[in-house]
Formats: sequence, structure tokens, C-alpha cells
Amino acid sequence: MSRNIREKKKSTEDYTQEAYMGIRRMFFLNEIIPGQKISYGDLAERLGMSTTPVIQALKRLEFQGLVRHEPNRGYYTENISLKEIIEIYDFRELIETSLLQKTLSRIGQKGLKTLKKALDSHLEAVRDIYLKGRLLKDMEFHLVLAELSGCTLQINTLKSLFDLLYLKYRGNILFVTPMETVDSEHIELYNCIAASDLDGAIKVLKQHISNVKEHAVISIERMNKEKNIKTI
Repeated sequence: MSRNIREKKKSTEDYTQEAYMGIRRMFFLNEIIPGQKISYGDLAERLGMSTTPVIQALKRLEFQGLVRHEPNRGYYTENISLKEIIEIYDFRELIETSLLQKTLSRIGQKGLKTLKKALDSHLEAVRDIYLKGRLLKDMEFHLVLAELSGCTLQINTLKSLFDLLYLKYRGNILFVTPMETVDSEHIELYNCIAASDLDGAIKVLKQHISNVKEHAVISIERMNKEKNIKTI
């Protein structure tokens, strides 16, 4: 393969990645909403590139379950699904609690400091009124805890679940659990990890994810009810 062909291939991949990250950012900032028809021509114009990398990026997002392609009609964002969000939180609980034993066995003082830094960052962020900032710091705390286990496959699966949650569902749907409750549960979880209390850590983490799921479900049910009232 000649140098020019390699450079062209690399450039195409770079543009696709740029388009992918740009569209992800639009999802995160609610510039693209659930149930919306997506014009890849419009996206290309907004991103300042041709439609080819945008279409490739949409195919990646389709694989992740964030968009769907309908033949002869184009791309659409997936609608909000109560069943999906319950499954995501249930799967999160299964993955995150299963990693705790491995995390405790290898965390060490360095890992504990890394987790404490993520906790402090979250505690500072939740005082901010910017919901997206809180969501990111909450995600980072959970991912740091998972990453300390060293279990790559489970970590990557967990990241995919967070992608579905934080790109598809709005912050005012997900982050409705009282801030004080989230604070105290994260602190209690950290303290259990620091004390090498596996049973305590599992109990706190299960309760925490269950609480967040319950509030998210209530929020979606309320939103669906309001939507149905408006359409009557």
C-alpha cells in the first residue's frame, strides 16, 4: 500500500471519528432529541464536513443503539424507553457489584487516592446547577471504581451503558435523585472501600443504583403521562 493511500485512509478515519464525536456532543447537549428524524446533510453542514464521514458515524451510533436506520427514509433517534432504562440500571448493578471484590483485592493506596479524587470532584460538581456537569462527575466516579478492578471487558460494557444513559436520556430525567442522597451514598461507598468492607460496599452500591433507577423511572413515567395528556 502506497504512502498516499495510507494517508487517505487515515484521513477518512479521522473525519469519521470527528463526526462521531461531534454528533455525540449534540446528543449530550440535547441538540438532538429522542424520536427526531436526523438529516445527515444538516449534520454535515453543522460539522463543516462532507456527508460521507457523517453517514459512517451514524452507522456507529446505530450499532450502539442510539439511532436507527429506516430504508428509504433515513436515520432517526431512538425513542425514550422505560423498559430500556430499567434494563440498563439492572445491568449496571450486576456489573458494578461483581467488580467490587476484584477492586478491593488490588486497589492499594494509590488506587484509593484516585478514587478519593473522583469522589471529591463529584462532591464539588453536585453543588453546581449544571446538570450535565453533575452527570459526568457521577459517571467518572463509577467508572474509576470499576477501572480499579482491571477487568477490561466489563469496564467497556459499563462505558457502553453510560453512553446509552447519558447520550440518549436528558439530565433532568436521570439526575432527579436528591443531591444529599447521592452525596451520602457515594461517601459511604468510598468509606466501605477504604475499610475493605466488601459486604458493606455491595450493599451500599446496590442501594445507590436502585435509588437512582427508581427516581429515573418515576421521572419518565411522569413525563409520559404529561405527554399523553397533551395529545388528548
